[in-house]
Amino acid sequence: PTSTGTVQYAEAYTVKAGEVFDGKMQTFERSDVSCEGQSESGSSTAVFLVEAGGTLKNAIIGKNQMEGVHCDNSDCTIDNVWWDDVCEDALSIKGGTASSVSTVTGGGARSADDKVIQHNGLGSVKIDGFYGEDISKLYRSCGTCGDKARKVSVSNVYVVNPGNAIVTVNKNWNDEATLSN
Repeated sequence: PTSTGTVQYAEAYTVKAGEVFDGKMQTFERSDVSCEGQSESGSSTAVFLVEAGGTLKNAIIGKNQMEGVHCDNSDCTIDNVWWDDVCEDALSIKGGTASSVSTVTGGGARSADDKVIQHNGLGSVKIDGFYGEDISKLYRSCGTCGDKARKVSVSNVYVVNPGNAIVTVNKNWNDEATLSN
């Protein structure tokens, strides 16, 4: 989508529990961080930290960042968020409980050498109406987080030039994936 302007943050912006942050289709990035490829860096290099119960919507994540958006306690809502050039991960989902549900509705991502959505937390992720282009994986369930089954539901997703897989889960941890349309 066409950006309506650019906003740069010197640190990650926190979307609080119960808050709906409407980015009004502006591009958001970091003023102090640039992409360093697949280097793991954690939430300190994210553009947004979305707390459980928080909603991030109508935003474009620019290229000056490493981790994009972090949802460190699951139960986040990501609505019509676009990643123009994914660095390490676009969206990282961590924490939560077995009943946690994070949703990704609409939006899309381009140029992801690895995964778009990394699910290290507990519970479920629901992805609906997402667009991907030149991405390696849309969703990846953590392979080293132990015996904590995760679920993903993917529907109405369109991916151009997938590199590896749309969804990767761990059979040995009893992860479940449901794909439709």
